[in-house]
Amino acid sequence: MGLEFDLIKKYPWLPSLKKYYPDLALIEPVDFIKDIFSKYNDGSLERRIFNIFKAAFENKEEISDYADDDKNIYIYLIIKILLYLLNTKPISNKVANLYSKQIYKELMGENEDFVLYSICNDLGIDFIYLESPVIFKSYILKDQKETLETNFLIHYIDYLKLAANLRDEYRKLVNNALKNGYVYLHKKDLNRLIQEHVRKKFFINSNVDSKTLEKQKSEYFKMKQFKELYDSILNEWELKKEKFEYSFESTLSFEKLDPFFFPPCIKEILRRADEGQNLNHLERLFLVFFLHALNFPHDDIVNIFSKLPDFDKNKTEYQINFAKKKGYSPHACSTLKALNLCPAQKYKDEICLEGYYSKKQDVQKKISHPLFYVQLKKYRKSITQKNKSNLNKKAKQA
Repeated sequence: MGLEFDLIKKYPWLPSLKKYYPDLALIEPVDFIKDIFSKYNDGSLERRIFNIFKAAFENKEEISDYADDDKNIYIYLIIKILLYLLNTKPISNKVANLYSKQIYKELMGENEDFVLYSICNDLGIDFIYLESPVIFKSYILKDQKETLETNFLIHYIDYLKLAANLRDEYRKLVNNALKNGYVYLHKKDLNRLIQEHVRKKFFINSNVDSKTLEKQKSEYFKMKQFKELYDSILNEWELKKEKFEYSFESTLSFEKLDPFFFPPCIKEILRRADEGQNLNHLERLFLVFFLHALNFPHDDIVNIFSKLPDFDKNKTEYQINFAKKKGYSPHACSTLKALNLCPAQKYKDEICLEGYYSKKQDVQKKISHPLFYVQLKKYRKSITQKNKSNLNKKAKQA
């Protein structure tokens, strides 16, 4: 199919997507999700999508496993569906920024001008490509004369459309070379305009009717794999929102099981497991994700499950490894409450019920994630130990 088709796999936001995948416009989004998740049932699709959201939440600059394959097309479309369902502007903006930066990186890595020519043509940009580059700007830098040359000119109307949200002074039309209605642009500046075009592709309409949205969610969530992916992204977002404002030198990890630091939701599951009671799928999944997040040794996790009545070592090890590969964060408190897995009232836990004092915001805040609970308790214990150590030093000096 040639270069144009290869570009679609690398840049799925191009209009030619409809040309090579005409059925995508006809199939219902819910049916599309079912078909794609059935086609890729090895977890690789969810893993790549989740990694994009996780990288976006961590403000990273690139997508580590970005690839120009068929999956990349589906990943782009599924991300847009997820953003619509999440309906959260901060999430949408973070994903838009990350994805568009990755596209800029890919564009800058293209060695052939014909690729950029094809992209501009596909986007319907009114442009001129010059066979030989022309110098369009000269300036003096540290007593050295510098010149800029280009093969690309785009019509000023398209320039204004693409640069509308870019606030840099030098991007104003008056500060650019203009002749016969066409703006002379260096390759990197043209790529930056295309990056901005891609960034806007992920913007969401925040005026979606809540009842309509919930109805649509219920349809999408009938697909188990999609629901798990959605929940994991939301849980990761809740974790990142907490920002871990209480920090200390030691990391969130354990060499051995220490229930003192665990929130009631984990204590309850561990208690039932220790008594040999059966755990349902959601409880097992949450426990594994939680322990993986704290870097618990594989064998220690297996030992916990060995007390369950239906324990099968080979099956358990496979499931633990599979869960680790997904890399999901454990459920947030809001999810646990919705799943009836929050026993805070039963344990009368002060942190869960009353929250904590936020030094940054000078307010009392509710706990929103079980991993922050661990962070807070470890912080408090470190402060107590530090105070005791200081008292002992003063006692010895006296």
